[in-house]
Amino acid sequence: MTDRETNETRRITVSRVIDSTPERGYEAFLDPVDLAAWLPPTGFSAEVHHLEPEVGGTFRITFTGETDELADYGHSFGGTYLELVPGERIVHTDAFETDDPAMAGKMTVTVTFEAVEGGTEVTVHQENVPEVVSREDATAGWNDSLANLAAVVEGR
Repeated sequence: MTDRETNETRRITVSRVIDSTPERGYEAFLDPVDLAAWLPPTGFSAEVHHLEPEVGGTFRITFTGETDELADYGHSFGGTYLELVPGERIVHTDAFETDDPAMAGKMTVTVTFEAVEGGTEVTVHQENVPEVVSREDATAGWNDSLANLAAVVEGR
C-alpha cells in the first residue's frame, strides 16, 4: 500500500442538509448542551467536560455506551480549536485518550456550513482517522451524528 492510499483511507467526508441557518448549525457545534445532545451516535450518551469555543481553546468529551453491547466502546477524546469563523467554518484537532497505539494520533476535523436551498449544508471532513477505525464505521458514525444534529437544530 502506498502512502497516498494510506492517507486516502484515513480521510472521510460526510454532508447533510439541515433545515436551519448556518449560524444555528455552527452554534450547535460550540454549545456544550447541544453538542452532548447530538454528537454521540445512537446507543451512546455524551458528557462535555469542558469546551472553550475560541481559537486555541480546548474541549474534552466522553462517550458512554448505553447498553452492555456498547459498554466497551465508550471513550474520551478532546482537541484544540484552530479556526472559528462564525456561521461558516470550524477547524479543530481531535485525539482519543488511549494507551492503545492503534488509536493514537491527532486527527483534524474541518466543518463547513453553507446556506443552500432548503437550509444549510453541513460538511464534515476528518483527516488522519486511526487505521483501526474503518472508513465505513467513521462515515456511519458521522452520518448518525449529523442526523441527530438535524433533530436538535431544526425548528429552532
